[in-house]
Amino acid sequence: MNDQYACDVSIVIPVYNEQENLPDLVARVGEAMLPSGFRFELICVDDGSRDDSARVLAKLAAQTPWLQPRYLMRNYGQTAALQAGFDAVQGRYTVTLDGDLQNDPLDIPQLIRTLEERSDINMISGWRKARQDAAINRKIPSMIANRLIASVTGVRLNDYGCALKAYRTELIRRIRLYGELHRFIPVLAFEAGAKIIEVPVRHHARTRGVSKYGIDRTFRVILDLLLMKFMLRYLHRPLHAFGGIGLWMLLPGLGTCGYLALLKLGGESIGGRPLLLLGALLVLMGTQLIAIGLLGEILIRIYHEPEGREQYRLRPPPTDFQ
Repeated sequence: MNDQYACDVSIVIPVYNEQENLPDLVARVGEAMLPSGFRFELICVDDGSRDDSARVLAKLAAQTPWLQPRYLMRNYGQTAALQAGFDAVQGRYTVTLDGDLQNDPLDIPQLIRTLEERSDINMISGWRKARQDAAINRKIPSMIANRLIASVTGVRLNDYGCALKAYRTELIRRIRLYGELHRFIPVLAFEAGAKIIEVPVRHHARTRGVSKYGIDRTFRVILDLLLMKFMLRYLHRPLHAFGGIGLWMLLPGLGTCGYLALLKLGGESIGGRPLLLLGALLVLMGTQLIAIGLLGEILIRIYHEPEGREQYRLRPPPTDFQ
């Protein structure tokens, strides 16, 4: 094994209000990984849970040497929790899954073996082919979202929402997660040059706790999808995006203003013409968009020299779990 890695597999699970599921979750990860022969660690990231998840994790960690929890100061969201886990991984391979027991840890060893056998693959995305969710509440909106994301980004996957994914850790080091981009990790990985495959995985119905997703997620997905489209096409050339739109406004605006200037020189009054307002507005908006594009070109150079500032803060583990 490469000396830079302390173990074979790092399993990252964001946790939010899952106190009822945590003991079974840790036990099932152990049942799946201990017989596999892989050296592993389980990084559960408590995302500022309002229940006793942090205390349950601390108690389990005191009894389980391969459990390495992290505790966020407040609820930052699933994306920041995942990034906190990614920052802590020490394994050659990184696996993510949800903490609600709907993903099956028994799938993890096979995903890792596939990565070992396929040196050309950087990431494996799980596909909940036999999904155990209510059709109206989850499956149909998810199907529509998956097709929309695949169509817009060009990264063809059947199930973007499956949390069970396996990566080579060097790929994880090349991407950073911000906002709510956890659902677009395959797109970010693709942009970073990864080769991705999708394999069917097991899926179970939720038996305890409640889902953390609401209808408002649909609108956030649409906004994030616009960001992904921009990143894939214009991340390294923002002037082409903003400047292109700006030119389409600036040139007609200059033409309109030039035409009105000729009329003014000919003695006609142009002060009350709506065309004057339109021309001035097009020139102003076109100039601003080109300026934004130029600013983006400057910022992209900062993007390539990141300081790595963290978007979360950690707190000490609980001590009152006895």
